[in-house]
Amino acid sequence: MHISKMNKTVLALTIAASLSLLGCEKSPAPAVDTGEKINLQAIYSVSQGDIDKIAQHLQVNYRVVTNIPSDKCDREVADGACFEVELTFTAQQAIAAKDWTIHFSQIAPIQSFESDDFSVKHLNGDLHQISLKDNFSGFAAGESKSLLFRAQFWSLAESDVMPNYIVSAPGLEARVIASTKPFIDTDSGLEMLPHVASFTDIERQFKRSAADKTQWLTPEKLYQRNAVLTEDQLGVVQAIIPTPKSVSIDANRGYANISQGVAVSLGNVNHADVDAALSRLSTLGVKQSTTGLPLRLSIIKDDDKVIGSYSLTVTEKAITIVGVDGNGVFNGLQSLASLVTVGESRIPMLVIDDEPHYVFRGMLVDVARNFHSKEFILTLLEQMAAYKLNKLHLHLGDDEGWRLEIPSLPELTDIGAKRCFDVTEEHCLMPQLGAGIDENSSVNGYYSVSDYQEILQAASARHIQVIPSLDMPGHSRAAIKAMTARYKKYQALEDEAKAKQFLLEDFEDTTKYASVQFYADNTINACLESSYDFVIEVMTQVKKIHADAGQPLTRYHIGADETAGAWLDSPACIDFVANNDKGVTKMSELGAYFIERVAGILSELDIETAGWSDGMEHTNVDNMPAIVQVNAWDTLFWGGHDKVHQLANRDWQVVISSPDVLYFDFPHEADPKEHGYYWASRHTNTEKVFQFMPDNLPVHAEFWLDREDNTYVADDTKTPLAAGQKFLGIQGQLWSENVRTDDMVEHKIFPRLLALAERAWHLADWAVPYNYQGAKYSSQSNTFTTKMQALRDSQWSLFANTLGQKEFAKLELAQVDYRLPTVGAIVQAGKLHANIAFPGLTIEYQVNGENWLIYQDPIAVSGQVSIRSRSTNGLRTSRITQVK
Repeated sequence: MHISKMNKTVLALTIAASLSLLGCEKSPAPAVDTGEKINLQAIYSVSQGDIDKIAQHLQVNYRVVTNIPSDKCDREVADGACFEVELTFTAQQAIAAKDWTIHFSQIAPIQSFESDDFSVKHLNGDLHQISLKDNFSGFAAGESKSLLFRAQFWSLAESDVMPNYIVSAPGLEARVIASTKPFIDTDSGLEMLPHVASFTDIERQFKRSAADKTQWLTPEKLYQRNAVLTEDQLGVVQAIIPTPKSVSIDANRGYANISQGVAVSLGNVNHADVDAALSRLSTLGVKQSTTGLPLRLSIIKDDDKVIGSYSLTVTEKAITIVGVDGNGVFNGLQSLASLVTVGESRIPMLVIDDEPHYVFRGMLVDVARNFHSKEFILTLLEQMAAYKLNKLHLHLGDDEGWRLEIPSLPELTDIGAKRCFDVTEEHCLMPQLGAGIDENSSVNGYYSVSDYQEILQAASARHIQVIPSLDMPGHSRAAIKAMTARYKKYQALEDEAKAKQFLLEDFEDTTKYASVQFYADNTINACLESSYDFVIEVMTQVKKIHADAGQPLTRYHIGADETAGAWLDSPACIDFVANNDKGVTKMSELGAYFIERVAGILSELDIETAGWSDGMEHTNVDNMPAIVQVNAWDTLFWGGHDKVHQLANRDWQVVISSPDVLYFDFPHEADPKEHGYYWASRHTNTEKVFQFMPDNLPVHAEFWLDREDNTYVADDTKTPLAAGQKFLGIQGQLWSENVRTDDMVEHKIFPRLLALAERAWHLADWAVPYNYQGAKYSSQSNTFTTKMQALRDSQWSLFANTLGQKEFAKLELAQVDYRLPTVGAIVQAGKLHANIAFPGLTIEYQVNGENWLIYQDPIAVSGQVSIRSRSTNGLRTSRITQVK
């Protein structure tokens, strides 16, 4: 077959670009030297004007048809779980051009499709491509064309759908289709996706399966749930979050006057240990003044008490805080701040003796999938400290982004920190997760060394340890592509040694695999010495960055995620397994070998190792350091307590990270308009976090349900905890795959963070102690007694009141966009009755689209009634719902 010189060139370019886009490029794309300039626009029928016109005028509509699998679903994949989507394109103006394609993110890979005009295929990760069929005849003005496709798993929330569909053609500038761009609702601050059709069918769209008993949370159901709450103004005044271990209220219920502020006496306390807490008091209206109520601070060491313990005494004449260390005094000041009601000039007189239940009280924020600003992190640190959380797990590296400057490896951030539209991925990563084409978008970015050191210093001032994580060996695509670009750069300079110095992939590896996020090229090769040289280089520099900022790097989270099936056809690994002296005898042992070796590298750098349970469990304890932190993230309803107990029984430091309750990327409530993934829970509201008993994981089978709201059994007789074994602590998680703005991060984290702090700091008197003999728990067992439940629910009522009447105002002063709850409501005998999960917030209603009015008492209504809540400062509203 004869191929012209130009066609050869186009073919070579297309193949190279396609291989890179598909994640199949295992060696640098071949250089093409034809001696002539190629005009791609002359080859294709589409012009830049056509691309711009399509982007501006093509209306996209994404509608979930059903989550019920049909006979067209692949029964061999995802246990047959499969949903169907109708993707409709409508041209506002005629479109005659051909040879253009659309790239879009679709979390679950498409299995099959039907369309007269379009073809669709999965490329890599969540990236898909829609191409025009040969018989595509263009769009007439106003004409609609559709693509019906099926994808694995389910689509149960509107936020599953990704924005920023990209129209492109070779040789032209790509454009984002305007109708798929997200926008921010001005009232609620929530991100809206204009191309997503609302759910209307409970059985076909809302349910996961025929066995799914999840109830759509309507205002009517919410009204019944909220009905148990009553306002408790007296209790709120005295309440402190998190609850202290011991509180004695003044017998006369007296109050101390702080209208003139406080006169601080530091005693033997270093100013740096308490400055941030004193500054927060000032923002709440409690200024420092020589005429104010005396505030006496001191440290009295007590080796029998936990780090951070303190006592607080408030009398009419003075406030006294005594800590076992500077952290303790800081915590006492935060309890004092908790007593403050914004706008009030008095606090109750009382005596507190307090200490934390857990040493590790953490929050993870994923800034890798979508970047979140330094300013947000600084705000988060302030609020973590306010509620006595002390560990920030900062997830800085993953498939979709590398977010920390490493000065000696600029490619990590020059390329790995941004997504745009570059099929070669030599300038940026491809736009996974609906990132669009703008490399300056807020979803892109990184922390410079100075940015990161500012974060570290702010954390240190608040007694918070930053635990960085740059995930490996899986979840490492951003690093791999960056180091491959580095390889190409130095190869072009004919410096092969430097090119291969930190290479993370074997170009001859032909292994076909797919990660959980459907990447085919995201796993660092465990058999290359350059992979470990990369780890040493990165960790040496991260350690120096920490040291220079005054917060030594003492613990690092390696992730320890691995990808099943990787490396099987890598010549480097085949040779390594056949000839190594490391004790690795088969491919399946490479993942554990990588983790053990990286843990050894960290030990040599005097850094403790942390990692996720699924990767860490495969390691040989004898090959691991003496101190190992493991984050246990197995779901409780699938027997996750077994693995947690196994890891704890290794004498490892277990941090409970159960997704059933501690994944804050999950929806607050069961409603398709509630934002978030839901693979372990459709509704993880603040009350559920408050209910958590982390010391006793299996007992939750008595009153919690599985992800389809069915009961389950937890059998703890197989692997009970060894006698006296305890957990190090708990950690909330915010993964960011579909969280694109700082405001949305706050909407997801708050107010759940306050309940997380309550459970991390305070051991509830209604909590069921762990049974070291092992036991079986179900909805039929009664270990969690009716009396315990009543006590828990009473304390929750006070907690909810405290949020609504006292703490939300403080969050607003810090400009935190916490989630405002939707409103519970019914229309009964022609009157609207409404209530709210956090008494104290304003309820508003609207009848037949007229003006919004403040709800106070039941009121007569007729017609279409809408309801919403409003923030204490009046600046934001909740999502609007309708009363049936």
